[in-house]
Amino acid sequence: MSPYPPIAEHGVIGDLQTAALVSTAGDIDWWCVPRFDSPSLFAALLDDAGGGRCRLAVDRDAVPEVTVKQLYLAGTAIVVTRFLSPDGVAEVVDFMPPDTSPTPSDRHRIVRAARVVRGRVPFVLECRPRFDYGRADHTLAVLDERGVRLRGPGQDLCVQAAGPLELRPDGDDVTARFVLDAGQTATVCLTALPSGAEPPAATDDRANWAAFEACRSFWYEWLRSSTYRGRWRQMVDRSAITLKLLSYHPTGAPIAAATMGLPEQIGGERNWDYRYTWIRDASLSVHTLIGLGFREEAQSFRRWVRERIESAGAEHDGLRIMYRVDGERLLGEETLPHWEGYRGSAPVRVGNGAADQLQLDIYGEAAFAFAAGDGDGTGDMGALRGWDAFRRMVDWLTEQWDRPDEGIWETRGGRQDFTYSRLMCWVAFDRAIRLARAHARPADLDRWTSERDDILRQIVQRGWNPERRAFTQHYRTEVLDASLLLMPKVGFLSPTDPDWLSTLDAMDRELVCDSLVYRYDPAASPDGLRGSEGTFNLCTFLYVEAMARAGRIERARYAFDKMLTYANHVGLFAEEIGPSGEQLGNFPQAFTHLALIDAALALDEELDRRGIA
Repeated sequence: MSPYPPIAEHGVIGDLQTAALVSTAGDIDWWCVPRFDSPSLFAALLDDAGGGRCRLAVDRDAVPEVTVKQLYLAGTAIVVTRFLSPDGVAEVVDFMPPDTSPTPSDRHRIVRAARVVRGRVPFVLECRPRFDYGRADHTLAVLDERGVRLRGPGQDLCVQAAGPLELRPDGDDVTARFVLDAGQTATVCLTALPSGAEPPAATDDRANWAAFEACRSFWYEWLRSSTYRGRWRQMVDRSAITLKLLSYHPTGAPIAAATMGLPEQIGGERNWDYRYTWIRDASLSVHTLIGLGFREEAQSFRRWVRERIESAGAEHDGLRIMYRVDGERLLGEETLPHWEGYRGSAPVRVGNGAADQLQLDIYGEAAFAFAAGDGDGTGDMGALRGWDAFRRMVDWLTEQWDRPDEGIWETRGGRQDFTYSRLMCWVAFDRAIRLARAHARPADLDRWTSERDDILRQIVQRGWNPERRAFTQHYRTEVLDASLLLMPKVGFLSPTDPDWLSTLDAMDRELVCDSLVYRYDPAASPDGLRGSEGTFNLCTFLYVEAMARAGRIERARYAFDKMLTYANHVGLFAEEIGPSGEQLGNFPQAFTHLALIDAALALDEELDRRGIA
């Protein structure tokens, strides 16, 4: 049997600056500190032997027959893993105390609490970190009778216990075996901190359970801001919490996913690092968050995008498609040859070489984000400094929009005149014109209007394939592309326009498989990479929204409900669904969850309009 759990067999916890995955085996097998994009402490998910993990679970050597159930404490980011055995019922509760400081923290803490609710159950603790993506050794130092310090290069991990367990050195790692009776608890705190920093005070059960109550209260209070009262509240709430978990609080930057290197095809090479902030994802999330009533988060994301536009300089030398969470541009890509990858899926990549690509659609998504909150108190494009930078960006785009680029899917097969890129350039000019008029701001409106209209004519003439009766991926192909499901959403076409309905029908025939949607056909449109991939969850939810807006409401609802069955046991989605219904790609993926929310909002609106329960 593979030592690697299915990607879906995880919950995610976080403190708004970093995140960890908790498997149904009781393992923390992914955690990077002090930020999402920092080197890993635990990464057994990418290399079982050398990645490192922290296991806290029922001792399977003593109790081999165990049934495991995992859940979120409702309305929170607290994971509860339950172990049901002939000897009794036990739980491990995992959480990270949220850090809402406006400045980055150099300390991050995971609290792991074991408790028995029935019978008498033996536990095992194994804490085996592997610093710097498993490339660095560490040493062990004893703090006191209940704590140790594992020293790595520039980063240490303090392991402190409370309750009836005793930590024991195991080489340079630490382990414990202990037994709890019904009603007993034991807690373990993992604190990552800079080398040489003062260790945390000794922990105790009472303080750790107080931290649990504070964490639960934080998430209850945060979720109370949601205005969603629709038909799919449980899934929408879980998706909203996931988006919050994947946001770096000090800057407001959302990352694409908590992980790197998880494959789009088992054994394949489509293994990317998603722990960064894409202009596209961040911008589209603004629309989603506003739809749920989370205006503070929407404003933070928009501020981050505006700062990136301002940082482009007085001459505007173009935006990068992605950044680190602090706005840094350096994302050089390297491989980790000492890691085998998830189930042998190599290479494992750190960084992302696509950062240097030209993707012109990001300008439209940025403009879409600013226009989404305009007039509701969350927009700030009326501010003079922000407007000046935004205007320079749009002026720059007048000279650039008609260039081939790598497109939304970051293909590595050469630049093309991608229809989606042209579509979003149209959005950039359209929304910029609206904002300039709404705020009476200086702008070359005649030029902007002329460019907008030229793009529309070009898409209609060159992006439309009369033989296929559909808009196609780029101007020199008959291949379809699910990114164009956004055409009606951004207002380029009416959702019931005959040409759009014909395009939707073509996608039904070619890209849709039992309601699941492929991005495009790599065999028909080579993207410079070997292998294939699963259906793309983002596209499936875009398809649901497009069908709902087109009036195909029953099919849309059925497709949505079926798609929800592919969520994992705690309501999370990775990037893709494989041939057997398995989750593939980095996990959990923010783009998938924001599209789920948008699809739910669209369905609710269309069902309400028709008076359907």
